[in-house]
Amino acid sequence: MNHTRLAIGAALALSLTLSACSSDDDENAAKPAAKATGSHTVRTAMGDVKVKDHPERVVVLDGAELDSAVTLGVRPVGAASVPSYLPTSETSGIKKVGGAAGAPDLKKIAGLKPDLILGTEAANGKRYKQLSALAPTVLTGNAGGSGGSGGSGGSAWKEDFLVHASALGEQSRAEQVAAQYKSRVAAVIKAIGGKSRAARTDVNFVRFVAGSDIHVYGKQTPLGSILSDVGVGGHGASFEVGAEQVGRADADAIFTSTYGNPGRAQVTEATTSAQWRGIRAVRDNRVYTVDDELWGQGAGYTAAKQILAEIESDLSR
Repeated sequence: MNHTRLAIGAALALSLTLSACSSDDDENAAKPAAKATGSHTVRTAMGDVKVKDHPERVVVLDGAELDSAVTLGVRPVGAASVPSYLPTSETSGIKKVGGAAGAPDLKKIAGLKPDLILGTEAANGKRYKQLSALAPTVLTGNAGGSGGSGGSGGSAWKEDFLVHASALGEQSRAEQVAAQYKSRVAAVIKAIGGKSRAARTDVNFVRFVAGSDIHVYGKQTPLGSILSDVGVGGHGASFEVGAEQVGRADADAIFTSTYGNPGRAQVTEATTSAQWRGIRAVRDNRVYTVDDELWGQGAGYTAAKQILAEIESDLSR
């Protein structure tokens, strides 16, 4: 009888022990794996910067940085501005931190308690010490919008993207994005008739700017680098012309946008002139109006994806 009681007691004890272990295992399995809390060094335009491996409260000061974050699946807590071409599903809830005359509002940034700030040296280099006092600040060269020269030519935006990815701890995803871009470019080239036909097709981007001469963008710009990747012909260097010289933008196809008030951007003067009517693209009805915020100011893989879609649609006709 005593042996029976001892056996029962031992069985109960073993059952309770196994149950407890099983419960602990279930709890551990239910808990998501915590991200690494270490740090790494990022090489920037202002020198090496130490950042968290996986920053969670990111503030971006320029459109290219926001494009990079969205492309990499990161939703910043704050941004100086939000370009309209970015999906609202990816930008909703982002707080505006832009101040007067395009300068960031340092108080608003501080209120968001960022653990990383992304920007460009050209726009925010003078505020670097102030920004660095708020959070680790990674500034890149000026890839800018399509009007910028880029730190090392029109493809500087691709180099900046890799710096952004390093700062955000998303290097692996960045490699996937770059590979997808190359595949998309190859598909566009095929759709417009192949490399030979692309090379025989001169394409220009003509931007009417309020209060300024007309801008004709070459390949040493972010937008121009995309056209170059597709392999179409066109100007290597950007230049500006008055309405009376718009014929210098002659090409087989022209994409055009307007920044600011059309009445102050020489749109009517240029597009009603004999020089404009003599342009091959105008004679052949191959002038395509595009969104200025995307084509004239966008810089990044999300912008590039949309631009490629429009190039394919228009040039494959």
